Amino acid sequence: MTEVSFSPKQRLVMTWWMAGSGYSHRDGILCDGAVRSGKTLAMGLGFFLWAMTCFRDRKFGVCGKTIASLRRNVLSEILPRLEAMGASWQEKRSENRVILRLFGRENTFYIFGGRDESSASLIQGITFAGILLDEVALMPRSFVEQACARCSVAGSRLWFNCNPAGPSHWFYREWIQKAEEKNCLRLHFTMEDNPSLTDAIRKRYQSLYTGVFYQRFILGKWVQAEGRVYDFFQPEMAVKPPRDGYDRFFISCDYGTVNPTSMGLWGRNQGVWYRIREFYHDSRARMRQMTDEEYAAALRDLAGERRIEAVIVDPSAASFLETLRRKGWRVQKAVNDVLSGIRLTSDCLKDGRIRIGEDCTDCLREMEEYVWDPDCSAMDKVKKEHDHAMDDMRYFVSTVLGRQSTGFAACAVERRK
Repeated sequence: MTEVSFSPKQRLVMTWWMAGSGYSHRDGILCDGAVRSGKTLAMGLGFFLWAMTCFRDRKFGVCGKTIASLRRNVLSEILPRLEAMGASWQEKRSENRVILRLFGRENTFYIFGGRDESSASLIQGITFAGILLDEVALMPRSFVEQACARCSVAGSRLWFNCNPAGPSHWFYREWIQKAEEKNCLRLHFTMEDNPSLTDAIRKRYQSLYTGVFYQRFILGKWVQAEGRVYDFFQPEMAVKPPRDGYDRFFISCDYGTVNPTSMGLWGRNQGVWYRIREFYHDSRARMRQMTDEEYAAALRDLAGERRIEAVIVDPSAASFLETLRRKGWRVQKAVNDVLSGIRLTSDCLKDGRIRIGEDCTDCLREMEEYVWDPDCSAMDKVKKEHDHAMDDMRYFVSTVLGRQSTGFAACAVERRK
């Protein structure tokens, strides 16, 4: 295990509950701020050490957006470090619980995913001595409130961490701004609070983001999304794709009947994915709707003689998906988490993992016209205009590059995907 040094703020996260810290009377802790600022590691260690120091034979909750992301981002990092301190543990994966033994005590930690409103029912009926909610801003309010309500054991405490979202986000309004009222310690993190990051790594992360993502993930601010979504992209960034040398091909498709249909042909050349060609049909502008059969023929023309690994399609386009299957295409429903997809697409455009061909005129046009919706104050949304090539591009990135990511792209929607 590599030796880790901790910053003063990280040490406070791990020890605030101890007598003499000045904060031991608090009922909970809220840590928010920049990506890669060290809050997850410090909070995970602090939570487990607090639980094992103060309780025995008790139940605790550990929550993430999904159980898979929680295992990756928290348990796989924290449990080996506790083991190095003398702990032993047993994970019962089928029951989503971990039995931990340390300091001559034993406690049980239940693992939950809080990805949607239905998740609240999973946590009902159990009594906890404490709960950790990792990336709490990604969870629905009903789940978080149900989780907090489970902590009725004397001395129980609440542990929250997250990256910022918009200033109208319910967690910001109800917890961050009311931390004192709720008797919680709020700590705001920046990358400087993580001593394991070198200056070069900090600069690399800073170069990844612009606009609202820079303000949130680098500066750690709860700011409103506004303006162009891909505000860094300029027309001169379009390229002339290589004529040959590709080793893989995909086609991504955003399907519409009344709305436009957009398809993009993607090819990989020396590790870079190029949007080589595209098809775009606006039935309103052309005053003619196309049938599924006609769209399938257009897709065949777009593919040419290339071997297409898969056609990634808007998951709501059931009839078109079935048409393509009947014609022998390998089809795949697109990953359709909008905000995570936009963040990953932004990263890939900025670091050159994807490049837009100069002949993809509709995609380039929409890059200029794709904007945040200023009327959606409660949550981040994009305007449902000029978004069809943007959607098919996002489908490709989320479905193909998202599953290949090694974890460097630091996103608030699920880290280390």
